[in-house]
Amino acid sequence: MDDKLARIRELTEKLNEAAKAYYQFDTEIMSNKDYDALYDELVALEEETGVVLSGSPTHKVGYEILSELPKEAHPSPMLSLDKTKDVDALVAWLSSQEGVLSWKLDGLTVVLTYEGGELVKAVTRGNGTIGEVITNNARVFANVPKTIPYKNVLTVRGEAIITYTDFNRINDKITDVESKYKNPRNLCSGSVRQLNNQITAERNVHFFAFSMLDTGDAAIDDRITTRFDFLSRMGFDVVEWKSVDASNLKDTVAWFSAKIETNDFPSDGLVLSYNDCVYGKSLGRTAKFPRDAIAFKWADEEAETELLDVEWSPSRTGLINPVAIFTPVWLEGTSVSRASIHNVSMIRELKLGIGDTIKVYKANMIIPQISENLTCSDALVIPDTCPACGGKTVVRSENEAETLFCPNPECPAKASKLFAHFVSRNAMNIDGLSEATIDKFIDCGYLTELYDLYRLDRYKNEIVTLDGFGEKSYENLQKAVDASRETTLKRLLYGLGILNVGSATAGLICRFFKDDLDAIMNADTESLCEVEGIGEVIAEGIVAYFADEANRAVIRELLKEVTLRVEVNDAPQDLAGKTFVITGSLNHFENRDALKKVIEDRGGKVAGSVSAKTHFLINNDVTSGSSKNQKAKSLGIPIISEDDFLAMS
Repeated sequence: MDDKLARIRELTEKLNEAAKAYYQFDTEIMSNKDYDALYDELVALEEETGVVLSGSPTHKVGYEILSELPKEAHPSPMLSLDKTKDVDALVAWLSSQEGVLSWKLDGLTVVLTYEGGELVKAVTRGNGTIGEVITNNARVFANVPKTIPYKNVLTVRGEAIITYTDFNRINDKITDVESKYKNPRNLCSGSVRQLNNQITAERNVHFFAFSMLDTGDAAIDDRITTRFDFLSRMGFDVVEWKSVDASNLKDTVAWFSAKIETNDFPSDGLVLSYNDCVYGKSLGRTAKFPRDAIAFKWADEEAETELLDVEWSPSRTGLINPVAIFTPVWLEGTSVSRASIHNVSMIRELKLGIGDTIKVYKANMIIPQISENLTCSDALVIPDTCPACGGKTVVRSENEAETLFCPNPECPAKASKLFAHFVSRNAMNIDGLSEATIDKFIDCGYLTELYDLYRLDRYKNEIVTLDGFGEKSYENLQKAVDASRETTLKRLLYGLGILNVGSATAGLICRFFKDDLDAIMNADTESLCEVEGIGEVIAEGIVAYFADEANRAVIRELLKEVTLRVEVNDAPQDLAGKTFVITGSLNHFENRDALKKVIEDRGGKVAGSVSAKTHFLINNDVTSGSSKNQKAKSLGIPIISEDDFLAMS
């Protein structure tokens, strides 16, 4: 049976690859005769085994767009596991029992239900009691069986994940650095919960089973190992596992740990379960956790390395951001060689110098940070000239932190970064324009003002001859430009790059002035200060921007190229006047922008840092000792999880 299932997977992959080459790239990688022979073999194997994978070319995929994801209660609660970072604690927990050790995959938990051998329902974990129904999306997961030979009701629990390979493939297509997905889990969460399952299919989501509800057959149900074997026979990919006892548990943990660096899938620990399911159930549960399994989390990885350089990166606002460059180290399964230092104050606090031995880690297992400087040479020289224009730099003090700034209004970095900001995902969302391409177009004279992006057709003959370009690249670029011609005032206003006007502030301004651009352009400081969250400094900056006739001329030309549509927002304004700060990783939302949009649509505001004006800090790790959590606690600001936030609706 295992050989036949392996052959089904192999044939599905080969046939889909051949079809893609033929229909998308007009290329034949196998003859029609060979294709038909393999197709017939796959049909026969599917009929014999009763297993049909979601990607099978023998079954046409039906894409569907929904207006919303309905919610549904789970047949039994999906509890979180108790956890430990101590291997000795695992050994003590297992005691004299046999156990099963497996990966704790870092994706989105999904529950599949089969009836009569057909996949009839898929529901996300949600809050453990109620999840979202994603049946249409699960049917296009890369490896989920559509049909299985078991005809009774079967409920399978597993983790939907996106591999690092696919994560990098998707991110490589996004030119704006700030718009790139932060980690595979967030990308997977958004992919699994799409309203259009064609997007889910394109993201190549995989499902790995890690448990199932009882079938009523003791030969299957009584042990974890027999459950896993049964699920494998049904065509499921089962999470990688090992049988353990107290004598080999430590060595097996080490075996899993050694594989992290080469794994193509994200994981955040291991799960240890009693193999004897009857024994495990007899232990019952605590108020929070079941007693038949426990999670093992690796301690935060920290590595020593040598600081090789500090790169100073100018921005569109004139701020010059320091970035540490160090000898590459492995952290959380990936190679890391760069980390933001944030500002001049942090450089001085860490007493950095080239050649220093530093410790680095990944904050929230995502963002590289310097935790400590073991040398403390304090020898780093803050540059007195801008790396982009060579002009004199100044050190400014803002929000109790010193930053390096280039005051030159003609600095070329400002133009390059402004164009990159304008085309970014939250602004005009013009795909395919990397900063390197923008720099090349500026150097060639194709881009001077923002509206020149919509007039690149004047230079078609020149562009198609540039290195890395051709007719196809030019056509794709023009399609992306044309797709951005219909947009919203919020996106346009944000894209202009007005100092201190982020996406959230742009939305608040548009809402206050009822999407009236003329009213915004002619507003005075006093009226702008009436907008929630805008103070005198920001208001004066906005007034100064629109008082500049050159800026007004750019906007007039842009309005010749784009059409502004009014966004209809029917969401209740129940968060009006409330300010939120979001930190840490997310489970229910694709990324922070998605959560931010929900808050803003409901009248709230999202800020970047905790202050006395903050009403709620959203952090799924509500007990962490992070600086934002500590500040929120010191100010008496509630720290809530995503589930707490969703319960507010």
